[in-house]
Amino acid sequence: MAGNKEIITGNDFKCMIAGAYNAFSLEHENINRLNVFPVPDGDTGTNMLRTLGAVARAVAEASETSIGELSKKAATSAIMGARGNSGVILSQIFRGLARGLEGKDTVCSAGLGKAFQYGVLYAYRSVSKPVEGTILTVAKGIAKGAHHAVRADLPIMEILKEAVAGGNRELARTPDLLPALKAAGVVDAGGKGLIVFLEGCIAGLGGDLPTAPEVTFEKSFKAAAKMPAEDFEITRPYCTEFMVKDSTVKAVEARKVLMKMGDSLVVADGGEILKIHIHTDNPGKVLAQGISWGSLHDIKVDNMADQHRSLVIDEEAKEPELKVAVISVAAGEGLAEIMKGLGASIIISGGQSMNPSVEEFVDAINSNIAEKYIILPNNSNIVLAAAQVKKMLGDRVEIVPTVNTPQGLSVLMAFDPSLDIMESVNHMTEAMQGVREAAITQAVRDSKVDGVLVEEGAYLGVIGGKVKLYGDNINKVIVDTVKKISDDECEVVSLYYGKNIKTEDAEAFAEMLEDIFPDLEVEIYAGGQPHYHLLISVE
Repeated sequence: MAGNKEIITGNDFKCMIAGAYNAFSLEHENINRLNVFPVPDGDTGTNMLRTLGAVARAVAEASETSIGELSKKAATSAIMGARGNSGVILSQIFRGLARGLEGKDTVCSAGLGKAFQYGVLYAYRSVSKPVEGTILTVAKGIAKGAHHAVRADLPIMEILKEAVAGGNRELARTPDLLPALKAAGVVDAGGKGLIVFLEGCIAGLGGDLPTAPEVTFEKSFKAAAKMPAEDFEITRPYCTEFMVKDSTVKAVEARKVLMKMGDSLVVADGGEILKIHIHTDNPGKVLAQGISWGSLHDIKVDNMADQHRSLVIDEEAKEPELKVAVISVAAGEGLAEIMKGLGASIIISGGQSMNPSVEEFVDAINSNIAEKYIILPNNSNIVLAAAQVKKMLGDRVEIVPTVNTPQGLSVLMAFDPSLDIMESVNHMTEAMQGVREAAITQAVRDSKVDGVLVEEGAYLGVIGGKVKLYGDNINKVIVDTVKKISDDECEVVSLYYGKNIKTEDAEAFAEMLEDIFPDLEVEIYAGGQPHYHLLISVE
C-alpha cells in the first residue's frame, strides 16, 4: 500500500485472511459461549473457524498472486469448507468478495471496500427468510459503514474500521431485536463472529498478527477440493480418476510427474497398483502419462463445470448402482446403523457441535453410487449447508429438510427407492410433518428459561429445539417430557440413548415409562450420540 491512492495487492489479501484466521483461533470459544440456550450445541465460533481454516490454508498455499485469482480460490474453498449456518453465510461473503474483485490484479481502497459490500449482499441473499437480530443484521450494519467510508474516499484501513463500527452498532441492538438474546444477556454469536473476522482482516493488513494457539480439527486445515461454485470459472475443470495396474513406478515418482499437470492430486499406492485422482485442464495428457506406467482401469473423467460425469476410454465403466440414494447425517454409530437399516445408502457423521462441511456432502455424491440423491440434514444447523450443495449440483440433489434425528428416522421409513426422486421427496416430507420428538440433555452453563434461572448441570427437556422443561431429577424430566409430547392416541415411545448412558440405565428409563404410561409400548435403541442423553420420538 502506498500514499492516499492505495494499491491493495494479492499479498495484502493473503495477510488479511491470515489475520482473520488468527483472530478466530483466539476468539472462537468466546463466540461459542454466546449461545443463547444452555443446550450443548453452541458451535457458531467453531463452524466459522473451520470454514475460515479451509480458506486460510488454500490462500496460504496458492501460487496465484493477483487479488482476483486469490479471492476466487478463497471463495471456492470457503464454499466447500462451509460448516453450519454461520459457516455457509461466511462462505457467501467470500463469494461476494470474489465477485467484486474478479479479473483484478490489484485494487484500490474503494474497490476493496465495494467488494466487501458485495460480500455482505451475497450473505444476506443466502438465507431465504432473513431474521433480524442475527448475523444478517450485523452484516447490514457492516455494509452501511463501509458504504459511507467508500463514498468519503477513505483509506482501506479506515473503510474497514468504519465497517466494524457500523457492525458493532447493529450487534449491540441484537438483544433488542431477539427476545432470546435479551433473556440470555448476550449478543448474536454469528454477528460477533463477523466483527472478529473484520478485526482480524484489519490486524493482518496492518502487519499485526498475534500468535494463535494451535487448533486442530478434522479437515479444518484442508484446502477444499476444487469444485464448482456459482459464477466461478474453474481453470482445471476435469476431475480425472483411474487405476494403473502392474505399475512400473511407485507413488512417490508418479506424484512428482503428475503434480505439474494439475491440483487436488491423490496417488494411493497398493503395491503394483496405483489409484490416481487429479483435477486437470488436460485429462488426455494425464491418461497418456498413466498408460506409460501400466494398464489403465476404472477411468472416470468428470467435467466439474457442468456437473455431469462423462466416462471416457473405459467402455466397461460401471453405471450408478441406484436410481436414488439417501444421504443421512448421524450423530452416533448406533444411529448410523439404524439409518442404514432403514435405507440410507450413505451416512455422514455430524450433529451438535460437529457439523459436516459442504465438501463432505459433495464427496459423498461424487461416489457416484446413484443417479440422484436425497439429503437428510437431521439438524437445523446443517440445513443451509445442504441447500448450498443443492445450489451447486442442481437437479442431481434434493433435500428433505429434517432438523432432528427422529424426523430423519421417520422420513427414512417413508423412503421408497422404486419411486421417482420427487415422489420420494414428497412422501418423505409428508412423513416429517407428524413427528413428535424431544431430547434430554444437561445445561452446559447457567441460563434463563422463561425468566427463570436454570443452573449448569440441570436436566433439560428440549422439544422442537427449545428448552421446555428442566429440573435436577432426570427421571422427572423424562416423564414430564414424554407427557408433553404424547396424547391418548399415541402407542409407541422410542428412546435412543447416548454414548454416556449405560444400557441398564436406558432399560430402567423404559420400565419407568411403561409403569407410568401403561398404554404405551416403550422401545430402546443404542444411539451412541454425544451430548444428548436421550432422543425421544412418540407415534
